[in-house]
Amino acid sequence: MLELYQKEECPYCAKVRQYLSDNCIDWVARSTPKHCRTTREKMFALAGEDAKEQVPFLHDPKTGVAMYESDAIIEYIRKTYVEKE
Repeated sequence: MLELYQKEECPYCAKVRQYLSDNCIDWVARSTPKHCRTTREKMFALAGEDAKEQVPFLHDPKTGVAMYESDAIIEYIRKTYVEKE
């Protein structure tokens, strides 16, 4: 299941959440406020050398893809999950 590391107040995160919902994609939200060190450390570990203090961040355990940037995330979801249906 897709994991979206995000913050509720982030408009870029909202854009990705809306796309996921509009396309009936199952996903899990991982909140990343500053005080949630465990979640943030997991996100940084998944991002590897590209780790940033930035959300949204998508991790797809099925394909191993880990990425930032809302437009890139939406494009990946579209190509990988939406167009396949």
